[in-house]
This record gives sequence, C-alpha cells and structure tokens, in this order.
Amino acid sequence: MPENRAAWIRSKHARLEVGPAPYPQAAADQVVIRSRAVALNPLEWIIQVDGNITYRWLHYPTVIGSDVAGEVVEVGTDVTRFRVGDRVLAHTVGTDKDSNRPAEGAFQHYPVALERLTCPIPDDLTFEEAATLPLAVSTASSALFQQDQLGLRAPGTGSIPSGQTLLVWGGSTSVGSQAIQLAVAAGYEVIATASPRNFDHVRSLGAAEVFDYRADDVESAIITAFTHRRFAGALALGTTSAPACVRIAGAAHGDRKVAIGTPPVDFAVLASDRLTDRIALTARLVRATIPMQVTARRLGVRARFIFGTSLKNNDVSTAVYQYHLPAALAEHRHAISPRPEVVGHDLQDIQTALDLQRRGVSAAKLVVTL
Repeated sequence: MPENRAAWIRSKHARLEVGPAPYPQAAADQVVIRSRAVALNPLEWIIQVDGNITYRWLHYPTVIGSDVAGEVVEVGTDVTRFRVGDRVLAHTVGTDKDSNRPAEGAFQHYPVALERLTCPIPDDLTFEEAATLPLAVSTASSALFQQDQLGLRAPGTGSIPSGQTLLVWGGSTSVGSQAIQLAVAAGYEVIATASPRNFDHVRSLGAAEVFDYRADDVESAIITAFTHRRFAGALALGTTSAPACVRIAGAAHGDRKVAIGTPPVDFAVLASDRLTDRIALTARLVRATIPMQVTARRLGVRARFIFGTSLKNNDVSTAVYQYHLPAALAEHRHAISPRPEVVGHDLQDIQTALDLQRRGVSAAKLVVTL
C-alpha cells in the first residue's frame, strides 16, 4: 500500500504541518487520486485563519484544500467513467458539513474525490493548469445552472442563442472567467465588469461587452446596456458587487435573480490575529447583508449566496463534469483562466502559498506541484 502524507491543520487557527496520513479507500462512487498539483483559493486561508465564521463544523485535525489534478490510482465499485492511470482534475469536498473528513481534502498525496466532481483531462493540459479549475468551475456552475440559483440551461444544449443576457460582475476573477465561458457555451450573451487592463482578456473569454467596475457611472451604463436585452440574472463577485447587481437586476427586464459569490465585506481583516477585528467583521457582515436583502425584496429581486459544492447533490455536476467540460478541454473550447503560478513543489510549500494568497494575488492562480 502506498505511503500517504498530508499537510494537516491540527486545530483551529493552526498553521499546516506535514505528516503521515492514512491511505484512503474509495467509496462506491469515489476515486483515489495520486495528486500531482494542487491550487490555492482564498477559501482555504479563511478556513485556516477563522473557521469559526465560515466552517465551524470542522473536526480537527483535518486536511483542507479543494483543487487537485493527478492520476487515478483506485476506483470505487460503482465508478464507470475512470480507470487506474487516467489523468484527471477533481473538486474535493472534505470540508463540507456532510463529509467533514481528512481523506477528502486536496492537500495530500492521495486524496479521495467523488466521481461526479472529477473530469478527465487531455494529454496536452498540464496538471498545473488543470488544478486551477475545479472549485472555480463548481462555484460558477452552481450559480448559473442550479434551479435555486439563476437556473440557466446547462451547456450541452447546443449553441442556439437563448435570447438572454447574463451579467457577470467580476469577469476576470477565477470564478468569473469560468462563468463567462460556461454561459456562452450554453447559448447566453454575457456582459461583464473588469478593470480596463483586463478588458481584452475578458472579451477573449466570450463577453460581448465589458465595463469598468470602478467607473462612477458603471451601474447606469450597464442598466442602459440592458434596455433592449432580456436579463438572465447576475453573478456577483467582489465585495462591492452584490448591492450593485441587486440594483441593476431591479431595473432590468427578465429574471431578476442574483447569485452572490462574495459577501459584501472584505475578509482580509481575518489576516489579523485580534479577536476584536473578527468580531467587527461579523458585525459589518450583518450590517451589510440585511440592507442589501431589504433592497432586493423592495425591487423584486431574488438574491442568494452560492455554496460552491452544492452541485454535488444534483445533476449540474453531471452536466458539467461529465458531459461538457471533458470535450471542451480536449477541443480547446474552455480556456485556463487565470493562468497558474507555481510557487512550490512539496506539501511543505502549501503553507507558504496560503500566506501569499492572504496577501493578495492578481491575474494568477497559485499552484503547488507534488
């Protein structure tokens, strides 16, 4: 049996420690992967710094991490799509409340993943590139295609235009980049926001129009752009995005729905070790969320927060990870965006990468190879 090692978080707020880990067994609907690359997300350092706010149900010690790419080394009895040796990317869900077990965290040599959140990757896609996708693809897919979110038709229904336009506020972000491509593949026009330096890149992903999210008149400009378009909903990414998207949706014609990917507060304060800062953050979150929901109700807008793993419980996971993404990657119809930035080559380097992520990363996805 292979020897497994993991980057453990031993207790709340603790830094990662590398040590032995049990070699996992795949359940009937799971695969075991020999990890070759993992990607870092803000979610991981937020869990590490203050899981009391975000993931208070976690049992410690545990293994966190969501994004992994590597080779299948074991398949469960009900798995039909994969064989040992297949190159894959996967979204691991060990920090979910209904999982809550170290074996399903990405930051180890042999993580376990659900078959329905695993995707084959072509030979010309590197593990580093593939590892940037899972959490961002899952979050975007949950927001766009789940019936309790925007409820758009999923990719695979053909390229026939839907006659509707989606707003992606934060089009150059990791989740926004996936959302634009997935929505266009499903037949929707996309209007996005970004900083001017990223306009061309966001257009290359498929956005029909791009607006500067910092411009004083950005909301009125987008409302004008939707004058003769049918609104398919909005995906809000970035701390100022949700209130703006609610106001735009309230002025639009169509489905007045907003999927919120970012709370209307800056979680960077969690990098502080002071309890008073954490308490203040919680208070600001409440103060910002309640008025936004009141405005949404007044304007007839349904605004809901996204949980990026919720697609594992419905057919959106199958629509994306089985029917759309494998062919889209193989045929180069889905771009890797943002590009990977390799910042280490060992489990020991993951904590350093998390520290870099906390300080802020622009136009890149941090990756550690294993």
